[in-house]
Amino acid sequence: MSVVSEKILRSNGFWLAARILSSVVFVSSGLAKLLDFGGGVSEMAAAGLHPAWLFNIGTVIILLGGSALLLLDRAVWLGSLVLGFFLLLTIAVVHRFWSLPDSAGQQALYVALEHLSVVGGLMAATVASHFRKLNRHAEKDAA
Repeated sequence: MSVVSEKILRSNGFWLAARILSSVVFVSSGLAKLLDFGGGVSEMAAAGLHPAWLFNIGTVIILLGGSALLLLDRAVWLGSLVLGFFLLLTIAVVHRFWSLPDSAGQQALYVALEHLSVVGGLMAATVASHFRKLNRHAEKDAA
């Protein structure tokens, strides 16, 4: 690996950019459900979740709380776990491709596959956060 690549990969700015980009989908959805509370409640009701207002509040807390942990690089493992579990639940509850007809099932399958890819990205962020912390501690001990 080149020296330039190594510097970029070790930089705090690159790590921050990765965390920001990884959380955009969660922050935007959480803010949308918070700022348009009625719309979020309608989404929950359409998914068959009752009481819809309570599910909307829980969703906002999960999306924004998990994102905050990821963005602040604090307990990234916990933020990733919560967000990843949330995505897996949305596949089971909302994007049930196996029970939907034709094109609706195909579209739900694509969304489910995207969710699985994001879960993998969250797992990678957890690993990266862990090893960045180990590396920082090793550098401090060596100094």
